[in-house]
Amino acid sequence: MDLALAPETLARWQFGITTVYHFLFVPLTISLAALTAGLQTAWVRSGNEKYLRATKFWGKLFLINIALGVVTGLVQEFQFGMNWSAYSRFVGDVFGAPLAFEALIAFFFESTFIGLWIFGWDKLPKRIHLACIWMVAVGTVLSAYFILAANSWMQHPVGYRINEAKGRAELTDFWLVLTQNTTLAQVFHSLAAAFLTGGAFMVGIAAFHLARGRHIAEMRTSLRMGLVTVAVGGLLTAVSGDVLGKVMFEQQPMKMAAAEALWEGERGAPFSLFAYGDVDKGHNTVAIEIPGLLSYLADSDLDHYVPGINDINQEMQEKYGPGDYRPNIPVAFWSFRWMIGFGMASLGVGVLGLWLTRKRFLLPQHLRTGEDEVPRLVLLPRGTVLGPRATRLFWQVATWTMAFPLIANAWGWIFTEMGRQPWVVFGVFQTRDAVSPGVGQGEVLASMLLFTVVYAALAVVEVKLLVKYVKAGPPELTEADLNPPTRIGGDPQDADRPMAFSY
Repeated sequence: MDLALAPETLARWQFGITTVYHFLFVPLTISLAALTAGLQTAWVRSGNEKYLRATKFWGKLFLINIALGVVTGLVQEFQFGMNWSAYSRFVGDVFGAPLAFEALIAFFFESTFIGLWIFGWDKLPKRIHLACIWMVAVGTVLSAYFILAANSWMQHPVGYRINEAKGRAELTDFWLVLTQNTTLAQVFHSLAAAFLTGGAFMVGIAAFHLARGRHIAEMRTSLRMGLVTVAVGGLLTAVSGDVLGKVMFEQQPMKMAAAEALWEGERGAPFSLFAYGDVDKGHNTVAIEIPGLLSYLADSDLDHYVPGINDINQEMQEKYGPGDYRPNIPVAFWSFRWMIGFGMASLGVGVLGLWLTRKRFLLPQHLRTGEDEVPRLVLLPRGTVLGPRATRLFWQVATWTMAFPLIANAWGWIFTEMGRQPWVVFGVFQTRDAVSPGVGQGEVLASMLLFTVVYAALAVVEVKLLVKYVKAGPPELTEADLNPPTRIGGDPQDADRPMAFSY
């Protein structure tokens, strides 16, 4: 059978498509929940109506996003029973535990409070209503934590034993699975990247409106909040990426070597800006490198020895038996660079934007703008204002920036998962052994095409809804918005109205 159409290859393509698609929504869900909660907190504390309008605007975009995220996440999990039943049977006792906690604790926690937040605007006192969105934000983080713990176990299996009689892995230390250094590093990095994504999303949409002079008060606030989030999230993403890289070098040296196309081990190993070579022969013919940087990233030492792909492959053959233990080198190499490149580009735009729109007290008096005016983009301390063309260019770049972290996240997960190959559980269980034995080529191909078409249709719906409500901008406030109830249940006459919660 042609390898390109083998059930294993098709199953991997299907899981890859659904995973990358699903992960477009996850970081936005995590970050927008917290950012919306922050805006609502500002309204509750200050009473300023612009914060309430901004809360309702970003909250609506958050709800559209989470709806698609839940649907795609459910389909993704179904595949463990559809295409990867051998994997589920072998590791279900371990892998299923954090997923069960995610569903029983985080998801129900999140969904309960999001329902209260949606229907409680005119039924709950504003501080209780505010607590609901904060509980949603906590639930999204908990959900991410448990799922990342499951994925981290696949990267570095701990807290288990192999039951030879039953032919499966069994959980022995759930706490170790939740707290191992791989889990903590993955959670740190993923949450930082999530806030980088949400901040860029906020910056892009705020820039779109400010460039047109619309909804200025709400969008000035959103722009500043987004820029701060991008700058902080970007810095934390870089720091956490360094931490995760050192963990990866210790636990999966092949992934580190593949990320750099480092074929032979060496001291003072360079970081490759660009490399081109022959995978079959195991060497590069062209390489543009920064000397010593890879060694420093691996162990904070410019002269540290980093093993190469050929060395590690030979060691793994001696340990695990004959075979090719190299991942797809070009995919690992370029996905690592796309991840870093788009992530750092987002950080650069965030830092530049913070300076160009800096606080009024840092500007000369004649350049300061009011709350209802588009901020002037001031380049130098003495007051050099960007010209019309440069101003338009900045707003355009800021708008495009909302896509950069999404691209970086997608390539980051491709690198994380494909760099681990040929293992589905590193050092324990290979991907080729994890596929459902009773599922044929036609069944996997049909389901993959069906899911792809459905996901494409959902993408059209998602984009149209987002574009519609983004263009509409923050809503006008009603009397009920400005005067929320002071006790749970709101107006007691609601009890006599059918479906009172829907009003």
